[in-house]
Amino acid sequence: MARHRRVKIVATLGPASSTPEVIRRLFEAGADVFRLNFSHGRREDHKATHAIIRALEAESRRGISILTDMQGPKLRIGTFSNSGVELVPGQRFGLDLSDTPGDGTRAPLPHPEIFAALTAGTDILLDDGRIRLKVESVAADRAATTVVVGGRLTNRKGVNVPGVVLPISSLTDKDRNDLDYALALGVDWVGLSFVQRAEDIDEARALIGTRAGIVAKIEKPAAVDRLRDIVERADGVMVARGDLGVEMPLEEVPGLQKRIIRSARAAGKPVIVATQMLESMVRSPVPTRAEISDVATAVYDGADAVMLSAESATGQFPVEAVATMDRIAQQVERDPLYESLLHAGGTNPEATAADAITAAARQVAETLNAAAVVTFTTSGSTALRAARERPGVPYIIGLTPKRETARRLALVWGVHSVETEDAHNFADMVRRACDVAKTEGIAKDGDRLVITAGVPFGTPGMTNVLRVAWVGEDVLPA
Repeated sequence: MARHRRVKIVATLGPASSTPEVIRRLFEAGADVFRLNFSHGRREDHKATHAIIRALEAESRRGISILTDMQGPKLRIGTFSNSGVELVPGQRFGLDLSDTPGDGTRAPLPHPEIFAALTAGTDILLDDGRIRLKVESVAADRAATTVVVGGRLTNRKGVNVPGVVLPISSLTDKDRNDLDYALALGVDWVGLSFVQRAEDIDEARALIGTRAGIVAKIEKPAAVDRLRDIVERADGVMVARGDLGVEMPLEEVPGLQKRIIRSARAAGKPVIVATQMLESMVRSPVPTRAEISDVATAVYDGADAVMLSAESATGQFPVEAVATMDRIAQQVERDPLYESLLHAGGTNPEATAADAITAAARQVAETLNAAAVVTFTTSGSTALRAARERPGVPYIIGLTPKRETARRLALVWGVHSVETEDAHNFADMVRRACDVAKTEGIAKDGDRLVITAGVPFGTPGMTNVLRVAWVGEDVLPA
C-alpha cells in the first residue's frame, strides 16, 4: 500500500477510533502513524489498541508506527469553596501553598516549584491563558498578584508560567510508569511533553535507550529558546501549537512553526505539525477553508507529518478527517510550486561521505526522473539522510532487515519502508531493490532507481555507494 504522497499522517486514537474496524478504515484512508495519548484512557485500552495495530500491520505487511504521548507535569490551581470566583482587572489576588479552598481573594497553588521560579513582574496564565495575573511580590510559599485579564476562574484550571524555566522534570512518576508500560508493549516513538531544556531529552534517553525514538514536543518558550540543542539531542520534534499559543502571543506561532520545521529539517530529524489542524471536523464532515490552508501550509513547508488529535480520537468523523488530510497533501504535492517552495532555504550537506553520496543521489534521481531513491539501512540513518534532501521523486524506499527500523521510518517524509534481508553483494543489492520496487507497485520494467547503500553491507552508518539501476534490465553477476 504505497501512498500517493510523501508527507505522513498521524492519527490519534481514542473512544471514537478504538475498534479494529475503525482503525483499519483509518489506515486505509491514509493514516501512517497511530498516536496513543497516555493523558487519557486506561492502560488496558492502550494495550488492546496496540494489539489491533500490530495485527493490522501483519495483515497489510507494511510497517505501521506507534507514537505514545506522555502526559508530562500538569500544573493546576486547587479548588474554591464555591466552585469558582469572578476576577476583575486591577484586583489583587493571592496564590499560596495552603490547602484551604480558595475564595475571592486567593487560591491554592499546590506547586512549590512554581513559587521557587517566580519573580516580580512574571506573568501567570490560568485556564489556557484566558486569565492573566502579574506577580507583584513572591515568597517561598505565596505570591501576591494583580489581575491583568479577568474572568471566571473555577476549580483545578491549568497554570502556565511563560518565559520561566521551572525546576521540574518533564517526566512525572506517572510518566515513568507509563513509559515502562509503553516500552514493554513495543511502541516506536515516545512524545515527550513539557520539554524546557536539552537535559530533559537526556533524562528520557537514559530510560528509553534505543528502544524507541524520542519526539520532543516544542510547546514552551523555554524550548524555543533552546531549540537547536533540543533538536540535536532528540530523534524528532513536534510543533505543539496548542500550548505554544497559550504561552506565547498567537501571532508568533506561525513563524515559530516555520522556524521549528526548518531547524528539524536541517538536522535531518522528522518534524510533526500538531493541534487543531482540522478542528471543525470534530463535529462536521467538512473542514473550514482556513483549516485546509493550515494543513497545506505545513505540507508546503516540508513537515514530515501532520497530526490529527480530537478529530480522530473523539470526533464524529475520524475516517473523513484522515481522508481529507490525505487529499489536501496529495493536491499540494501535485502543485508545480511545491518543489521550489520545499527547497527554498535548503541546507547544504555536511562534509561526510554519507552526506555527499545522499546529496548526489537526489541530484541523479531528479536528473534521470527516477521512480525512487532506494536506501539500504539498518539503523534508519541512511533513509533519514535521503529524506533530509527532499528528493523530487515519488518515493524513498527504505529497505531494512530490522522491523523496528521499518516501523520507525513510517513517520519520515517520503519513506516507504520495507522489511527485508540486507544485501549480500552488489548483484543482490540491485536485484533486491528492483524486486521490491516492482512488488510494491512503485516501479515497472524500464524505470530507473537510484540506490544508496553501505559497504561492507550491514554496517550501520556506512553510506558510501551510489548505483543507478534499470528495473527489469539491470542484472549484475554475483
